[in-house]
Amino acid sequence: MSQLDDAIARYNKLLENGSFSDPEWAEALHRRMERAGLTAGGRLLCPFLRPSFISRRQYESLVKSAEALICAIDRMEQMVLTTPSLLARLELLPAEKMLASIDPGYQALEVAARLDTHLKNGHLHFIQYNADSPTGAGYADALAEQFWDIPPMKEFRKRYSMTKVGSRKHLLTALLKSYKQFGGTKKPNIAIVEFRPPYHSGRSEYELFRDFFREEGYNVEIVSPEQLEYRNRVLRRGPFAIDLVYRRLGVQEFLLRFDLSHPLVQAYRDRSVCVVNSFRSELAHKKAMFGLLTDETLTAKFPAQERKAIREHVPWTRLVAQSKTTYDEKTVDLPEFITHNRERLALKPNDDYSDQHSYFGWEMESSDWDRALKQAMRSPYVVQERVEPVRSVFPLLNFGQLEFREMQVDVHPHAYLGKVQGCSSWLSGGKSGFSSAGGIVPTYIVEPK
Repeated sequence: MSQLDDAIARYNKLLENGSFSDPEWAEALHRRMERAGLTAGGRLLCPFLRPSFISRRQYESLVKSAEALICAIDRMEQMVLTTPSLLARLELLPAEKMLASIDPGYQALEVAARLDTHLKNGHLHFIQYNADSPTGAGYADALAEQFWDIPPMKEFRKRYSMTKVGSRKHLLTALLKSYKQFGGTKKPNIAIVEFRPPYHSGRSEYELFRDFFREEGYNVEIVSPEQLEYRNRVLRRGPFAIDLVYRRLGVQEFLLRFDLSHPLVQAYRDRSVCVVNSFRSELAHKKAMFGLLTDETLTAKFPAQERKAIREHVPWTRLVAQSKTTYDEKTVDLPEFITHNRERLALKPNDDYSDQHSYFGWEMESSDWDRALKQAMRSPYVVQERVEPVRSVFPLLNFGQLEFREMQVDVHPHAYLGKVQGCSSWLSGGKSGFSSAGGIVPTYIVEPK
């Protein structure tokens, strides 16, 4: 058993057999979460009673590999912007291509990004790069504060050193650096632009960021895109003139509701406002980006560290099409290869904001897999090699009773201007489809004292 496994077992045992088996402290934690608005749709964002633990060695390896991969993604994006044949392989909509052609006025292609990973012992795989409007960091920071002083954690910290891995301050720093590079010379008015649901219970993540930015001394408003106006080269919401937009809506999501005459697009095109992330981030957000990265004919001249990160940590990925490609240095007919290798492949929509489903071959019968492949041939999908999930046992309160449930754990490092600064974790049942037991958990680095 590793030191990390031992720490997890000790924490769980505190709850199972120790003085914390009485759920009163857990009920108090849930009440605090509800008062803090850490709920969604009437459910707690975190129904679990243990944080996600990672070791110092795991975190350092995660940071090193993730930053090398982000460098490789940036390099590939630069190639895509100047090579129409590569741009075509990302399957962008015409409007997405137009937006990607606009220089945002600052250097970084993604100011804020999130990688989705499976992390266990010495094994690390990056499953997806969320580069458009990444979420989770604000909730994770708020939950880390809620968990820090709960009774089991106080007892646990007598034996282990715990380090929070928060992100809020790093996000603000990255926003301000980008604004300065854009040419901003004054203290900016910041608009967090997000679609606001008509009925919302709980406290949204963008409200957490708004309050933090205000505490740091900035004028900040949450704005829906339909509230924006653009006149006299100023983007505004009513009397509130906007210098810096923190964009919390996806490009495809935005284009489903608005066209390219929208005030945000006009101001962005005219360089009248700094928009973070820029609309160019959609290039990296498409899952087909991993198809370009795992095509060794394109990355042969990349620096050795970047090629190593791709080779060791990125699963083989291809855009689904009637074509031939390479797998394990052999040429294969792609549809035929997908058909005959169901047990080790997944089909995923190229963009998360589409209404298409993901299909996991190892969960399906051959006939269902064949139907899924036919659908994937008709609309932008990628095929990706299977990565074994990471599972761990987490305690939770179920109808007033303490129970332990094995959950799939996805660790999400958050990066700002290419540097990993903290991470969040997501727990799920591990099967495709809805699970009532799922949610964000805070993440701590754990070290024996």
